[in-house]
Amino acid sequence: MQPFIETIIIVMPVFLVIALGTLLRRLGLMDDNFLKHTNKLVYVVFLPLLLFHRIGQADFNVFFNPALVVGSSIAITAGFFVSYGYASLRRYPGPVKGSFSQGSFRGNLAYVGLAICMNAYGEEGLTSAGILMGFLVPVLNFFAILALLLPHQGHRQGNKTNWLRQLALNPLIVASFLGLLWSFFELPLPIIIDRALDISTGLSLPLALLAIGGTFSLGQLKGDLKIAGLATLIKLALLPLIATVILIPLGVSGQDLGIGILMAATPAATATYIMAHQMKGDAELAGSIVMLSTLLSALSYTIVLLILKGTGLLP
Repeated sequence: MQPFIETIIIVMPVFLVIALGTLLRRLGLMDDNFLKHTNKLVYVVFLPLLLFHRIGQADFNVFFNPALVVGSSIAITAGFFVSYGYASLRRYPGPVKGSFSQGSFRGNLAYVGLAICMNAYGEEGLTSAGILMGFLVPVLNFFAILALLLPHQGHRQGNKTNWLRQLALNPLIVASFLGLLWSFFELPLPIIIDRALDISTGLSLPLALLAIGGTFSLGQLKGDLKIAGLATLIKLALLPLIATVILIPLGVSGQDLGIGILMAATPAATATYIMAHQMKGDAELAGSIVMLSTLLSALSYTIVLLILKGTGLLP
């Protein structure tokens, strides 16, 4: 009974805040315009500040685990090949193939992953997850672009160049890279700046979770829900299993193993819908994968944590 209670304590607060966002939207206290600007603020300002602050102030030698980074990157790569290979074998149309594959491996690390890791392991967990995320975001974006471009290979090279430019200028990638440099060279941060960042970055995860809840709508569950359900199953169940199988032989254990699995188990990122819409993927399918995986991730996280605690893989 104790492991179940501990798991609920980790998972439920995150999803209660998401539910609060949904409630506030239904009560008319948040509208589309507010959510649009909130998402932009979180993505462009608050999350980058959070990542830079946490990573930059961390002891790089203590929190950086190369085996965790390599293993998690291999898991994402495996998720891409498994999902894209399956979609090719089933001869899904190009737009469906790209959205199905992207939704199967591209997780919401920034909004859900960081919040779950902080709830599970506190500030140290948030710092470790932030450093890991700094390396994984470029990997995720690269394979997401590949998944959407491959079905249309030979066409729209200008669009490819545009997305590669956006990848290089991604605020989360830039902030993580600067934080890693700051941490690696042990650069000091003036106490006034440190305290200002400490206050402002406290807004990041609450706003992110409220934004998820505010944009959540069962009305977006459209199109072929069987395909969306299969992508959700791969994302929430198969990918964490792949990560576990890869990370353990690499010697990753304890908190780092937990963070690697929890980040792999995140629901599909909202950006999958945006990219599918702009790169001629099946945006309707992408939206359904995001909604369905987010809805079911509260249950899947509970199951994943219970299994890991029950098998002794996690403390």
